[in-house]
Amino acid sequence: MKELAGRIAVVTGGGTGMGRELTRQLAADGCQVAMCDVSAPNMEDTKALCGQASPTSKVSTFVADVSDKAQMRAFADHVATAHSTPHINLLFNNAGIGGGGSIVVDGQEEWDKVFGICWGGVLNGTRAFLPMLLASSEGHVVNTSSVNGFWACLGPGIAHTAYSAAKFAVKGFTEALTVDFRLNAPHLKASVVMPGHIGTSIVFNSGEAFGRNPKELKQEHIAQLRERLGRQGLDLGAASDEDLRSMAVQQAESFRDNAPTTAVEAATIILDRVKADKWRILVGNDAHVLDEMVRRAPEEAYEQSFMDEIRAKNTFDFIPS
Repeated sequence: MKELAGRIAVVTGGGTGMGRELTRQLAADGCQVAMCDVSAPNMEDTKALCGQASPTSKVSTFVADVSDKAQMRAFADHVATAHSTPHINLLFNNAGIGGGGSIVVDGQEEWDKVFGICWGGVLNGTRAFLPMLLASSEGHVVNTSSVNGFWACLGPGIAHTAYSAAKFAVKGFTEALTVDFRLNAPHLKASVVMPGHIGTSIVFNSGEAFGRNPKELKQEHIAQLRERLGRQGLDLGAASDEDLRSMAVQQAESFRDNAPTTAVEAATIILDRVKADKWRILVGNDAHVLDEMVRRAPEEAYEQSFMDEIRAKNTFDFIPS
């Protein structure tokens, strides 16, 4: 699928971040694009950007939670009707959320939400659109995992268990799809995307989804933050609640604004690799470096020596000190 013009693409999580940029760039390449998101206003902003990039490309929106099977089936019905088509060519299972850090101290409800979106959304999207992919002359499923799909960590002081496990599932599922499609649907391909630190609002969006937007942290959330940082050995005795609110906002803004790879660059890399028929897509120099390190010394990937090497490389600014 070296040329995307004239194709029909579906993007989940199209309201912000990489999903927005994938939608915009696909439209600019001459694709019809159907996107879903939980935020209608965010999708309208994306659609406006698509209109600027390519006024003639058809772009549709649909409010759906990817963790809900019925809503994803309804999204597929919407695509068939809105785009007057029995088939699609490209499916980007991109929607994601952060959270569910520790199986010891974090609750089941947050874990279920993270798994429902990060892993369940990929499975639900693939199942909902598989009939339309099978109906195409050629199709490609592109699933967003993460560097945390091959390295289940954010550093020595932070549990990142639910998110990492979900992203490992996405990676394994997509690798299995490459064989499954080759045997049972040879006109279909699958790719797994593993981004490093990409400049998006995922920290703000995830906080909003769990009722703890960094800009609006309630007293109970401040207490939880204080306890978590205390477990990491930080002395917060002199820090006021307002200090912690400011710190949380600053970290979320820094993740969005100071990333080594922008959402624009990430989407460009992904689409270029899809056109080149690559099934394994690392996004960002940090992803490439970390991938090499884990492959070289898998037994040491969670030891202090590995963390020290990471610090020395000054490549992984998404890993807190």
